[in-house]
Amino acid sequence: MFPLEPRDIPNIISILRLAAVAPIVYLLMDHAFGWALLLFAVAGISDGVDGWLAKRYQWQTPLGGLLDPIADKILLVCAFLVLGALDLIPIWLVAAAVLRDLIILSGALLYHYGIEAVEAEPLVSSKLNTVVQILLVVAVITNAGPLPLPDVLIDLLIWSCLLTVLASGSQYVWIWGRRAWGHGWGRS
Repeated sequence: MFPLEPRDIPNIISILRLAAVAPIVYLLMDHAFGWALLLFAVAGISDGVDGWLAKRYQWQTPLGGLLDPIADKILLVCAFLVLGALDLIPIWLVAAAVLRDLIILSGALLYHYGIEAVEAEPLVSSKLNTVVQILLVVAVITNAGPLPLPDVLIDLLIWSCLLTVLASGSQYVWIWGRRAWGHGWGRS
């Protein structure tokens, strides 16, 4: 076993967030919405904590640069899939959000292996999309369990989520497509 150092704390937090995905999925499937909401909130707070620690103490690592966004994305995608399967989020929105992520991931891999290394550059629209997705998940879980919310709020979040999914996905395709074109990708 290797000795742990303080700089490993953000990575450990990310791993714990990743480990929380299965219990959250289980709790949602079991309709234990209050517990699922609590664990989802703890996972969300942990994301802020590990990021703050990494930046505050310069504990950023290449592993953390991968673990943190992967843990976040897996948590959100799994929550969307389960809430869609439970018919709490429209399946067309789940499909749009997952398709956006698959397009971005596929494009990043093609660019990385076909042109040059990709440096993660989250767009403002992508950060907004993540915030809206998190708000939607929290609102839907809250509405399904501990506290009924107005339908208009859920509808507003659903349509806002679709808008940010489409806007951020289109921006990524446009920006990275132009970069690839500028490097001669796709031209004979």
